[in-house]
Amino acid sequence: MAVVRYFAAAQDAAGRGTERRGERTLGELRRAVAEEHPGLGGILPRCAVLVGGARVDDATELGADELVDVLPPFAGG
Repeated sequence: MAVVRYFAAAQDAAGRGTERRGERTLGELRRAVAEEHPGLGGILPRCAVLVGGARVDDATELGADELVDVLPPFAGG
């Protein structure tokens, strides 16, 4: 199962900092978390979603204990 870590506004929207997920691909995971955490629906399309520290496409398969980070856009400089 993948470990999803939510940061900043994504954490607030999900109501948690981490969770374990069983989806097979990143695209399946995106759809499932947006459905289960409606607050994420508005910000998820703008978030950087990293798998193992890298940006990948939605067809990417998620391995056991894969680390997925959901990072909303950050302001400041």
